[in-house]
Amino acid sequence: MSQGITARDRRARLAAYTAFAVQGLCFASLVTQVPQMQKAHHLSDATLSLVLLMVPLVAGVGSVASGALFQRLGSGPVLRVSQPAVAVTIALIGLTGDNDVALYAAVALFGLFVGAVDASMNAQAIAVERRYGVSLITGFYAVWSVAGILGGLWASLTNKLDLSLFTGFAIAAAIGVAASLATGPRLYRRAEEGDGPTAEELKAAGRSVPWRPILVVGAAMAVAYLADSAISSYGAKYLDDELSASDWVAPLGYVAYQITMVISRAVADLAVRRSGAVLVVRMGGLVGIVGMFGVVAAPNAAFAIAAFALAGLGLSVIAPVSFSAAGRVDPTGLGVAVSRVNIFNYVGFVLGAAVVGAIAPLSADHGLRLAFIVPSALILVVFATAKGFAPAVPAQGDDPLETAVSAQG
Repeated sequence: MSQGITARDRRARLAAYTAFAVQGLCFASLVTQVPQMQKAHHLSDATLSLVLLMVPLVAGVGSVASGALFQRLGSGPVLRVSQPAVAVTIALIGLTGDNDVALYAAVALFGLFVGAVDASMNAQAIAVERRYGVSLITGFYAVWSVAGILGGLWASLTNKLDLSLFTGFAIAAAIGVAASLATGPRLYRRAEEGDGPTAEELKAAGRSVPWRPILVVGAAMAVAYLADSAISSYGAKYLDDELSASDWVAPLGYVAYQITMVISRAVADLAVRRSGAVLVVRMGGLVGIVGMFGVVAAPNAAFAIAAFALAGLGLSVIAPVSFSAAGRVDPTGLGVAVSRVNIFNYVGFVLGAAVVGAIAPLSADHGLRLAFIVPSALILVVFATAKGFAPAVPAQGDDPLETAVSAQG
């Protein structure tokens, strides 16, 4: 309910939107310049795959470490420190020149702070949702995608103008730091975020949430994020290396992918209400697999960019519908199922970087084309799991938390 929403709540909501925007801008500014970074450091494809794999692995550490600070400090202070740090680290990556050790250190720092931001900005978004009493999370991710589009376009322009990596990164970083510092004080403080359930209550609630339906939708989410990881980390390199795209064209595959994700997610809720989650997921999987195999078969950069766009149009619906399906099998109302499904986000992203990175070096001319076959084929998992997106809803008592806690005894 919007009644009781104050100017303070609106400022916190704007600050959370800004956090998502800065994260999307910084992430896109970096990943769309992977080919330029590889050239600057003369990295082999095998070494590059290890560098890219480092990001999600270290991000997981950053996410867990920052989460441990929330109970004592709140997510706001963590976000106010880690988000400007993300922006600074992309500028540092641009400063590493041809020093590989410095590159590894800077990328590790980037991953660490990205994980911290990921956890803390989502915590702020959830706090905003709680205060407003309505679902707002899709809007936050839409802002992330729009900022990602701008980051990809900026990378394309810097390549067109032949600016150095440091210059391009530094300008994006300066915008990110300025926005973070300007809106950071408006984030919710620890006392304003509210107290969640205790560890004992969460443990008891977890026992009442079934794992089987979560594993079903989680498998679909994992393959969707595996494909997303492949596109984000290697899309620009594929256009640059194997399809001979110009430096300024290479980032546009990611831009096209993000544009269609925004469009698709804008209408996904309406489609689910009209046609049901199962049909929407199946159609999303079908469109996604056609797009991914279009990437594999692309004869030129223009075709591949269109295929990336088609893949984004289909794959983008899977994650939000997965969270929705998970929420329906959670009798506690505490988000236990949603947090479990979110694990598959990280699983997919790590596997995407690992699988594509392992296959790409096997062929000098067609390594990435071959590597993209794996996430393309794995999207078939979506069809196998589609019925799980309409799970049987468990009966709920008058007080789900009380029911879960009483079950502990």
